Amino acid sequence: MEQAAITPTVGVAADVFSPGHIGELTRIVPFEMVDEVLAETRTVQQRVRLVPSRVTVYLLLAGALFAELGYRQVFDRLCAGLAGLPPNRPSGSALRQARQRLGTAPLKALFDLVRGGLPGSRADGRRVPAAVEPG
Repeated sequence: MEQAAITPTVGVAADVFSPGHIGELTRIVPFEMVDEVLAETRTVQQRVRLVPSRVTVYLLLAGALFAELGYRQVFDRLCAGLAGLPPNRPSGSALRQARQRLGTAPLKALFDLVRGGLPGSRADGRRVPAAVEPG
């Protein structure tokens, strides 16, 4: 008997500014980094929630990129690339509560982690501006 493989087709955003391309955040801030910060700050959700802590972090990061949009619209952009896998759409109130539950500690720790890995940073935490070559 012959065997067949079924492979899913995944659609991707047309360009950097297309809905669904917000997944690029995971290249800059990978899941492992977010999970590390959540564990370090003890802000991993204790029970199954509609909006887990990791999703809330990415929602807040994306919210900074799309400051003119509300939480629900930002959430829609985060999920736009999940064609065929529509998630439950939380209410604006649920997203606000998720943000409040998370607090500020994980984002501060994430900022420190990302900032510490940038070229030009020093051990004392102060940034040294890169020299700009005259054009």
